[in-house]
Amino acid sequence: MAPKNKTRDRIVEASLELFNAQGERSVTTNHIAAHLGMSPGNLYYHFRNKQVIIAELFAEYESRVDAFLRPPEGRALTVADKTFYLEALLAAMWHYRFLHRDLEHLLETDSELAERYRAFAHRCLQGASNIYQGFVDAGILIMSPAQIEALTLNSWIILTSWVRFLCTVRSNPGDLSEELMRRGIYQVLALEGGYATEVARPEVEALYQRLHVPLERIF
Repeated sequence: MAPKNKTRDRIVEASLELFNAQGERSVTTNHIAAHLGMSPGNLYYHFRNKQVIIAELFAEYESRVDAFLRPPEGRALTVADKTFYLEALLAAMWHYRFLHRDLEHLLETDSELAERYRAFAHRCLQGASNIYQGFVDAGILIMSPAQIEALTLNSWIILTSWVRFLCTVRSNPGDLSEELMRRGIYQVLALEGGYATEVARPEVEALYQRLHVPLERIF
C-alpha cells in the first residue's frame, strides 16, 4: 500500500509543478506521465483523469487556507498577526498559483469543483471579515461594519485576480515570481492604510516597507 501512496503523491507533486510552470490548460495527463517516466496507464490507475488531480490540489489549497484564515483564540490581534496573515496568503497563493491563473476555466469545466470553490470563497470572506473585526477590536484599525464588508470584498477581488493581472501585463506570463506575488499582498495592505489607528501606524508603515515592490518591476 505504501508504494502506491508514494506514487500518488509523486503524481500530485509533479502535476502542481507542471501546472504552475506552464498553466493547467497546456498540461495533459500524458505530459505528467512522461515527466515522471511512467506509462499513462500507471497514472490512470491512481487518477482517472486530470480533473481528479486538480480536485486533489484544490483540496490541499483549501485546507491550507482554512487552517490559518481565522482570528486567534483567547487573545487580541496584533500587527504581527497582520504580517502572519499576509505572508501565509502569499505562500499559499504562490504554491498553488495555477489555480488563480486558470480559475475561470477550471470552474467552467468542473461543476463539482465550482460548487466547492463557491463554498470556499464564502468561508474565506467570512473568515477575513472576522479577522478585520478583530483588528478593529484590538485598536489597530478603525472601520464600520460597512467598511469591513467593502474591504473584505475588495481584498478578495485583488488576491484572486492578481495572477491573471500579471499574465496580462507581462510579456512572458510564465516568469511569475514570489516578488511579483508580494506586490499583490501589498495592494491589499494599501487598501487598509486609511483605517490604521495612530497607535498602530508605525508598525503598519514598517510592514508597507517590507512588502513593497516597485511598480516598474511589474511590467
